[in-house]
Amino acid sequence: MADTSTPDDAVIREIEEAAFYHESALNAAWTGARLAIGALSFLFGAFAFAYFYLQSANSHQMWMPSTVIPPHMWQGATIMILVVLSALIQTAGLQQIKAGRKQPWAASALVALLLGLAAVAMQVDQLVTLTFQPGSDGFASVFTGFYPVALAVWLCAMIWLEILFMRARSIPAISFVEQPPTYTEAFNVQRFQASLSSFTVVWNYLAVITFIFWVLFYVR
Repeated sequence: MADTSTPDDAVIREIEEAAFYHESALNAAWTGARLAIGALSFLFGAFAFAYFYLQSANSHQMWMPSTVIPPHMWQGATIMILVVLSALIQTAGLQQIKAGRKQPWAASALVALLLGLAAVAMQVDQLVTLTFQPGSDGFASVFTGFYPVALAVWLCAMIWLEILFMRARSIPAISFVEQPPTYTEAFNVQRFQASLSSFTVVWNYLAVITFIFWVLFYVR
């Protein structure tokens, strides 16, 4: 049987399919962020469990012997503040781009990226200059287990932000203010904003985790 569809029907079908895949991409961004938070909660929850279990058990008084010199409070506080500030600045920047102001967001994203990388660099420096050996006691075991993992996650988050920063360069600033002339351009803007929102949620979550573990390790 011959195909009786018209060119207009084909165009409409193509638009509907593009809209379907676009909606799927938006949902995937939020689903991915939620799954990431869930997975990270299990990951960091394991360290929280180890911390409280070893501290409460304190077998042979080896949770934190008096001979152990803990990490410097100022160094841990500086790292934590850098991560938290990065998350706060990125959150403020997200509101700017939602309001159609691309350049203020770009500036805040760059600052957030630099602060996050500074936290990564300081954490590397701290880990290579620790005064105790991994596994020497309960505290050292949890500390040297948590922070290398947190460091890797922070670095991955900063790579994600850098990708978003570079991706935004190909989107005209006017596209965040006015409706782009084509569906493809409009979809690109919406997908970028969804990815940026997802990143911000994950980065804020990591900032909260960083603060919680700073309290555990440094505020004793």
